[in-house]
Amino acid sequence: MLQTFWQFFTLGWVSFGGPAAHIGYFQRHFVQKLGWIPQDRFASTLALCQFLPGPASSQLGFAIGYQRAGLGGAVAAFIGFTLPSFLLMLGLALAGQAWASQPAALAAIAGLKLFALVVVADAVLTMAGQFCRQRLTLALAVGTAALLWLLPGLLAQFIALLAAALAGALWLQKTGGDSHRKIGPNWPFLLLFAGLFLLPWLLHLDGTARIFADFYQAGSLVFGGGHVVLPLLQGLLGERISSEAFLTGYAAAQAMPGPMFTLATFLGAELWPASPVLGALVATFGVFLPGFLLLLALQHGWQALAARPLMAGAVTGINAAVVGLLLAALYQPVFVSSVTGAPALAAAALGLLALRVFKCPLLVLIPAFMLLGFWL
Repeated sequence: MLQTFWQFFTLGWVSFGGPAAHIGYFQRHFVQKLGWIPQDRFASTLALCQFLPGPASSQLGFAIGYQRAGLGGAVAAFIGFTLPSFLLMLGLALAGQAWASQPAALAAIAGLKLFALVVVADAVLTMAGQFCRQRLTLALAVGTAALLWLLPGLLAQFIALLAAALAGALWLQKTGGDSHRKIGPNWPFLLLFAGLFLLPWLLHLDGTARIFADFYQAGSLVFGGGHVVLPLLQGLLGERISSEAFLTGYAAAQAMPGPMFTLATFLGAELWPASPVLGALVATFGVFLPGFLLLLALQHGWQALAARPLMAGAVTGINAAVVGLLLAALYQPVFVSSVTGAPALAAAALGLLALRVFKCPLLVLIPAFMLLGFWL
């Protein structure tokens, strides 16, 4: 558990770039470097996380921790990966916005955004080589990316994933899977998820209990990651928090390493000024918990289902579509927000060469890109 915590904690400080970049970090670090989870299990779990509500990259990290050290390892992975962002967002809420506008902070963040571009590009190339070896899988990946470039949004993402699953089930079936394994959810976790979701309708809640319930409901309904949680939280929290606070927290969360769902940390501190640390903890726990409960409830049934030939083909199609999702994210928001001109593009290309060809360690590339941000 301590090893799991430490590995995710060190990644949590440098995981800039949003969910697409996080998948790249996890794939390189836990699949290729440490070998904690095999590539096929990584891909299958990622496919499940894409369909469940909640933060897909955090759910993926949670699942990797579970694979490594059971439920304790899953909790350790979540705390380790989320703690850096939590501390930074809590510090911003306590200290105000002044530090975030300092030139030094802006320069370092600009460099780290370029580093995220390198990581996502490396993940696209690696996963494309593994999951897009046939004409159909390559077509699914490129078609998914093209659809999301033309029609960005959650609906297009779901259409692409469902279409890829259908195509895979029809034309990419795999033989040799175990079609007799028992399939079923983990009912205690599933019932706990449903009970907590219904709690606000069953009881009158106030104080921190209401904060938890509001953020839990938002986390239960969010498909598509941190960008989607903003309008949901605005609707749930109503007039209790100003639009300025929402936008400040949202902008800060995009600039921080780690999961964007730590927007809840900032908003929880704002909602409970009498004890901002408690408010931040309750809100953060509330928004992440439903996604983890669903993952615990469904992951074993999903693994059994994914072993069946028909579903194995669907998962193959989904994996190809996930490569397309990463390719789409490589342009928007990663490329658009990080490349400000030809020097930045040249630096990113050289960084990709250093990472992919010369196997330059991340601990060397990260400070190099931070310094590069000052020059740019």
